[in-house]
Amino acid sequence: MKEITIQQFNENPFTLIGEKWMLISAEKQGKVNTMTASWGGLGHLWNKNVVFIFIRPQRYTKEFVDANEIFTCSFFDGHKKELGYLGRISGKDEDKIAQVDFHLANAEPPVFEEAKMTLVCRKLYAQELKEENFVDHSLMEKCYPLKDYHTVYVGEIEKILINE
Repeated sequence: MKEITIQQFNENPFTLIGEKWMLISAEKQGKVNTMTASWGGLGHLWNKNVVFIFIRPQRYTKEFVDANEIFTCSFFDGHKKELGYLGRISGKDEDKIAQVDFHLANAEPPVFEEAKMTLVCRKLYAQELKEENFVDHSLMEKCYPLKDYHTVYVGEIEKILINE
């Protein structure tokens, strides 16, 4: 993996996250867990280059992100079948990373050998979304029929690693 600067970052975040998806990963007590996400974004906030991610309360990965200051967002070329599996299956139930034959280059922070690019992020902020703060109430019916509102995390992008 090679580190690049934010100025060298040349990807469309709408395609990266919304179409190709990403893996959100974190380490806790020597174990790594990951989940697929297609919601989130990249931007500039508080004079920092940031990523913002969303995790529902029932996701096992949330425990890992909550337990560590560092998390990663990994992006892949292809691997949609594997990413779909990692989004459906809980790491509580099995070693889902091994099931898709992905390999960790290192566990802290979690970086996958198969990833095209990995953002290493330091948590800056976390807050649960609240029903009373939605301006467009149709989103609650459409996206939250179980009222399992996401926690939004803002992380400073500390490193961008690319796989050449």
